[in-house]
This record gives sequence, structure tokens and C-alpha cells, in this order.
Amino acid sequence: MVDYGFVDGAERLEKYAPGGFHPVLVGDRIHNRYQVVDKLGHGGWSTVWLVHDAQEQRYLALKVGVADSLPREVPVLRALGARPEAPGFEYIPHLLDEFTVSGPNGTHPCYTTALALCNLRECSFSQLFPLDVARAMAYQLVLAVAYVHSQNLVHGDIHLRNVLVQSQSSIDKLSISQFRQQYGEPDSYKVERRDGQPLTTNVPSFITVPLYMGKNAKEFTLQDARIVLSDFGEAYSPGTDVRLGKDCHTPVDFRPPEALFEPHTPLSFSADIWSLATAIWDILGMQALFSSAFYSDKQVVCQIVDILGPLHDDWYNSWKDRDEFFDDNRQPTEGRHVWPGIQQAFRNRVQKYRGEANMEKLCAEEEAAFLDMMKRMLVYRPEERFTVQQVLECDWMVKWARSDYERSRPPQV
Repeated sequence: MVDYGFVDGAERLEKYAPGGFHPVLVGDRIHNRYQVVDKLGHGGWSTVWLVHDAQEQRYLALKVGVADSLPREVPVLRALGARPEAPGFEYIPHLLDEFTVSGPNGTHPCYTTALALCNLRECSFSQLFPLDVARAMAYQLVLAVAYVHSQNLVHGDIHLRNVLVQSQSSIDKLSISQFRQQYGEPDSYKVERRDGQPLTTNVPSFITVPLYMGKNAKEFTLQDARIVLSDFGEAYSPGTDVRLGKDCHTPVDFRPPEALFEPHTPLSFSADIWSLATAIWDILGMQALFSSAFYSDKQVVCQIVDILGPLHDDWYNSWKDRDEFFDDNRQPTEGRHVWPGIQQAFRNRVQKYRGEANMEKLCAEEEAAFLDMMKRMLVYRPEERFTVQQVLECDWMVKWARSDYERSRPPQV
């Protein structure tokens, strides 16, 4: 394998090979319509580019898939375009154009969607959203999931890296040179082989680190609170697609426990509810409810049990690592760290940080309503969890989140 070195924040250059990524450069014109302005991101199956649409005179996101692949997201986005009048539709990405491009590595599926500025994980790193903004975005996210479920689809990978901030239309008024004045030049680096040999055409001559267009969480206002639930590459329809627990690729911090304890049982809508709860917690707080940072998967399971309470017998007895964390009486093993229950976790990871940052905290009544919602979404047995409609109708959503959501909506013309 050719060694190109490593550029922090960029995709691995070894993926630019037959069957892999398409080499794209800033300044390229794709499909005789889209001028590449900068890079927005990359994943295992695609690179994502900020492009200027010469036909519509606006900025868009262009996703370029690996060669000869069938993008799983495209048919899902087509299906999700069915009911534009329904609540939640505005928080879902919409397929604007789709085509293929051919290059030295094969034929690549491409499609465009509206531009987004950043994901919520990026802008909230070591930051907190104002409480009204957090409530509004939480409500929008639940509406988005409700719309997805109404179309008989499960998102399958809900976490804050897949919740984006919608772009303001004012960006479209900028020429490319004005855009560069506001957001800077692309962060590009010349590509060279470590062995000194010339590059082949399979590899781009420059590699670009993704552009960050967002702002810090604490600077958000209600007018900025416009999310979009993205990345439907893991989506499935429980009525026609069988998605087993072992095939759930959601990070373990947000993964529903049935995926861990019942790996050969099909997942369903309730799997999204668990992940949705952890995402809502993250929107309000500084520290995640469950965290794999510096912890193994089995330690995350221990966190879940400490925070939410004992597993039911069939899951507990099937947990091969239980003796490492619990004794024969199901009490924590001597000397290990015990994570606090959910109420204390909320005070430690949400309320404490909000107070230290001089940001509004939840009052006692709101805290109780929020924790009641969390507990009903984080029930171990999937069939006993809230549905997304029940989440929308619970006290915290109705009494606290809904009013801030309504204030965040643009005025109707």
C-alpha cells in the first residue's frame, strides 16, 4: 500500500484508489453545474463538499460516494420527501439533485442537499447552549424523529454528530470571493508520497481539511436554532428490512441496550427512542449521560446499570462481564467506581455546569419533568419505552420545550 502520510482532520489518502473515493479539488466544476468551494466532511463511504450551484445561484452540500456503490441514503431521502406539509418535514434533509461522475477510481454516485453549517457536537464542545435554544432544538429533533417514524422508517444512528445546524439563506447572497472573505481560504495541503514517486491520477494533488462554519453554542440565539437530522445511511424500515441488534453501528454511548443483549433480535422504532433520549440530554448538558471516552464497551454497560438501575434477569444473566462489576448479590464489586443515579447525574453533568457558566438552569419543576421523560425513554424493555408521539405529549415537551420551539420559528409571511 502506498504511504502518503497523514493530515489531521482529513480522510485517509489510501482510500483514493480504484473502488474508493473520487479525487476532488477545490475549484473543480462537477456535473457542469457545481463549483467546489471547500470541503464539509468525510466518512467511510463518501466525501462531502461545499459547492456553489451555478444554475440556482446558491450554496449546497454535495456528497460524492465511493466508486460503484449504491448509496443507501438516497432511496430513504426520496421516501422522506413524500409529505412536505407534515410536522417535522422541515428538519429532514431533502434530495435536490442526483447523478454520477466517472473518474480514475470508478463511477461515483453523487447527490446534493441544502447546506448546513456544522453539527451540534462540534459547536457544543466544552460549551453549553442557552436554555431556550436547547429546548427549541430538542423539540425540533423530536419532531424530526416523529416525521421519520411516520414514514415507517427508523433513523438508526441518532447522536449529535448527525444533528446539523441549518444554513441561513443570507449566505447565498455572497459571491465566492465574498464567501472566502467571511469564512477564509480552504485549508488545503499538497499531497506527496513518502517514497518520493509521482502521484497517480487516482489521488488528488491537494487534500482539504473540512471547513467549520458554525459558532460557539453559548452564542446561539433562538433565530439560530434550526436543526436538521442528517445521515440516513443506517436507516431501515422495520416492516421490510430486518436490522438485527448485532448490526447496529450506533456508537455504544447512544446504542440501545437490546442491541447489546439481544444481538440476534430485530430492532425497531424503540431503538431510536433510546438514542434520542441520550441526544436530548447532550443538547442540554455538558457531559454525556453515558460515555465511552476512556471507557470500554463493558464499562459503558456498567454505567447504564449504575445510572438507570438493575437489568432484568434474562439480560443480567446473559451479561458475561457482570462479575467484573457486580457481586453475587448484584451489588457493585468492592473498590470500583460507582456512577451516580440519573437524578444526581443530571445535577452533576447538566445543572452544575450551567450554573458555573452563569447560564440558566432548569427549575425544580422542570428538572422533575425532564427526568421523568428521560426515564420513560430509557426503559430497558423496548416495548415499554415511550413512542415518539408520547415524547411529544409529555410534560417537559408541552410545558417547557414547545413554547421556545414556537418562538424559534421564522415569522409566517
